[in-house]
Amino acid sequence: MLDLAATVPTAIRRALTGRGDGSRLLGWSVLAVLAVVVAAVLLVASVLRDPERLAPAAQDPAPPAGAVIVPEPVATRDTAGPATPRASVSARPSSGPRRSTPARPSPAGTPDGTPPSRPTTPAPAALGADFVIESPQLLSYGAAVTINNPGAVPATGWTLVVTLPRDSLDVTHVDGARATQSGATWTFVPDDTTGLVAGQGQVRVTFRVTGPPQTSAPTACTVDGTACGGVAG
Repeated sequence: MLDLAATVPTAIRRALTGRGDGSRLLGWSVLAVLAVVVAAVLLVASVLRDPERLAPAAQDPAPPAGAVIVPEPVATRDTAGPATPRASVSARPSSGPRRSTPARPSPAGTPDGTPPSRPTTPAPAALGADFVIESPQLLSYGAAVTINNPGAVPATGWTLVVTLPRDSLDVTHVDGARATQSGATWTFVPDDTTGLVAGQGQVRVTFRVTGPPQTSAPTACTVDGTACGGVAG
């Protein structure tokens, strides 16, 4: 083939030096054929020098039927640093069936479980009083005031106010109360024996006024602001 390639230049010269138009056309045709031949020669020579270029790449044998192909792991770059091992969560051993808490019984008389309401204590009733003159004498007289509780609830504490005609009149021999004077007005409060007035009960306060009954009788009497009976206002 190399010899054939060497004769190409000579053939080209001969073809081109021919006479006439027909010779020139024939020469160009021969030249084209020779160019193709030269290219083929060079290609063959190249293949003979490096035969591995045209050899088909070796392929891995096909896996047998039914085999499972496992892809090879792809190595990835760890950009987040070393992996932190996760703590494994282990199930706690069961301690057996849970004990059910029995329902607490509701208080007596309350099916819905609400505590029973406490009974309310009614307020004491307003106290009343009656004034009477006892054992009158020429220059003095005795007075008695009965304080009564018309209600069923006991009453604790009271205030009795007696107004005399003149502030020169004196009050002595007080029993069942303690007395204080302010001008012609005398105020009585319970002592240790009359502080509590039982329901439907009464207490009694007595004292003596120095002055003739006709001109020294009280002009006003109240107990906790309620007028006493037996006093002409």
